[in-house]
Amino acid sequence: MSRQNYVFTSESVSEGHPDKLCDQISDAVLDALLAEDPNARVACEAFATTGMVMIGGEIGLDDKDRLSHYMNGISQIARDVIRDIGYEQEKFHWNTCKVLNVLHEQSAHIWQGVKNDAAGDQGIMFGYAVDETPS
Repeated sequence: MSRQNYVFTSESVSEGHPDKLCDQISDAVLDALLAEDPNARVACEAFATTGMVMIGGEIGLDDKDRLSHYMNGISQIARDVIRDIGYEQEKFHWNTCKVLNVLHEQSAHIWQGVKNDAAGDQGIMFGYAVDETPS
C-alpha cells in the first residue's frame, strides 16, 4: 500500500466528554488498587451512557482473598470521580447514576503471562488523560 493511498484519522474530545470521564474512572480504580497492593495487575475499562457507568475487566492480586474487599469500593470510586468532574444533571448525577461493576478476577492464563512483569497485551496509545508532564 502506497503512503498516498490511505487515510489516517484520530479522535479528539473535549473536557466533560464521556470518554474522558471513563478514562478518569479507570485511572482512579487503578490508582486505588495500586495504593493498596503495589503488585496488583489491573485491566479496567469504563463505559458511560445516560444515567449509568459500567466498569469491567479483570484484577489480579497475589492475595486472592482480598479481591472482594477491593471490589466493594469500586462503585464509590466511580461516583467520586463523577462528582469531582461536576456531573450533577438530572439525567446523569454522581449520586443517582447506576454503577455496574463487572470486574472479575484475572484469568489464570493472563496471570501466568504477566506474573513476571510481562505485558498481558499491547496497544498503540496516542494520548491519554494525565497532567503529569508539561505536554
